[in-house]
Amino acid sequence: MDPQSERARLGATKKASALFEEFKKFAFKGNVVDLAIGVIIGAAFGAIVKSLVDDIIMPLIGVILPGDRGYEGWTWHVGTKTIPYGKFVGAVVNFLLVALVLYLFIVKFLGWIMKSQQEQAAAPAPPTKDQELLMEIRDLLKQRAADQGPAPDPARSNAPGSS
Repeated sequence: MDPQSERARLGATKKASALFEEFKKFAFKGNVVDLAIGVIIGAAFGAIVKSLVDDIIMPLIGVILPGDRGYEGWTWHVGTKTIPYGKFVGAVVNFLLVALVLYLFIVKFLGWIMKSQQEQAAAPAPPTKDQELLMEIRDLLKQRAADQGPAPDPARSNAPGSS
């Protein structure tokens, strides 16, 4: 075998291997995997909310509103064409409900959880042994000073005309 072609083949293999290693590092980073999981859960959550809107809320609105098929029957007739704007209204309601639920869950609920965790983290740590000893010494000195009464003021006793 030609040494030139073998060296070129090994160089290509090393480059491919390095590229694969870089891709593995990127693809399996925590953020990328978390993002993928978030997208999958978000899609499933969107399907649940869409079902809630399509199967529960909009039929209830259809019962209340006039028309043979509720909001789905809302159409405009322009010449020979029919524009079903009721389906658009359903999509808008779906969007508003998804936005409301996401706001309540992500902004309010998770914000409340994050705030409570920050408050717990911000709580002062218990004093160390050194700090406890210093506090004990301080308290003993305060107690001894209180037991002896007020100390005489040396500035007053040495003042001229105080005798």
